[in-house]
Amino acid sequence: MPHMRIRDAASYLGVSDDTVRRWVDRGLLSESTDEAGRKTVDGYEVAQVARQQATPPGPPGDVLSSARNRFVGLVTDLKVDEVMAQVELQCGPFRVVSLMSSESVRALGLELGSAAVAVIKSTTVIVETTADR
Repeated sequence: MPHMRIRDAASYLGVSDDTVRRWVDRGLLSESTDEAGRKTVDGYEVAQVARQQATPPGPPGDVLSSARNRFVGLVTDLKVDEVMAQVELQCGPFRVVSLMSSESVRALGLELGSAAVAVIKSTTVIVETTADR
């Protein structure tokens, strides 16, 4: 499973670094140390917490795109067969599911807890509201 630094986990979860450290102290997230001696947490555990409580972070700073519908999140489920794959992301409070080739999953290096961005291009957008506006 991929590991991430505490500050990155905090960004995905929409909380402070100190909150993540408190969650580690309470046993909500497991802590380990990377090869540089920095504290990290398990990416899949962060994804599970993101399912329960999070606000979506902004897009990564080094990525430029004309797409307006971008959802930054973590991989929470993978179903991969010989040809096709189903990838589930938890993007803050939103669950996004994508169908793609198994080759794409391998090329992107996707695994449980990996960070990813869902880019959605749609020709139809439906807006709803309540009748008692």
